[in-house]
Amino acid sequence: MCLAVPGKIVSIAGDEPLMRSGKLSFGGVLKQVSLAYVPEAKVGDYAIVHVGFAISLIDPDEAEQTLADLRQLAS
Repeated sequence: MCLAVPGKIVSIAGDEPLMRSGKLSFGGVLKQVSLAYVPEAKVGDYAIVHVGFAISLIDPDEAEQTLADLRQLAS
């Protein structure tokens, strides 16, 4: 079993596709993650992140719903 969490890309660094990284916001918590697996990612996109790697992009509405569900579980 794995846990992947959606985050919103707020900035991107690097031009080399395998070395690109991004700062993602997870409900206000910022983390640096690898964008090597999502070369098409751009600022404002939502990505599913697992162990420091963005593994796919996700629809913004679906990402917001997932984040809302996680917040509800935490309360």
